[in-house]
Amino acid sequence: MKKTAVANKRETRRDLSRAMPRAESRGKPRDTMREEYRFDYSKAKPNRFATRMSGSSIAVVLDPDVAVVFQSSEAVNSLLRSVISAMPEEKHGPRS
Repeated sequence: MKKTAVANKRETRRDLSRAMPRAESRGKPRDTMREEYRFDYSKAKPNRFATRMSGSSIAVVLDPDVAVVFQSSEAVNSLLRSVISAMPEEKHGPRS
C-alpha cells in the first residue's frame, strides 16, 4: 500500500509526541536553574545609591580610562557643563 502525504504527517506527529514529555510529567516544574544563578533575597541590602537618583537623573557608565580622570560626579558634571557652554547655541537645547 502506498503512503500518502497525510499518512506521513500523522506518523511524524506520533513520532514527535513520543519524544515530547507527557502532560503528567509537566505538572511539577523541574528546578533547572544553576546554583550560581540562585539569589538568596534574605541577604539582599537596600540600594545605597537610590537616594542620589532623582526623577530627572540618568545613569551613565564611564569607560575605565575616563573614570580614572574623575573623582566624583560633580567633576564630570562640571566638565560637561563647560563643554556645553562652549558649543554653538543651535547645537544644544532642551531635550525633547
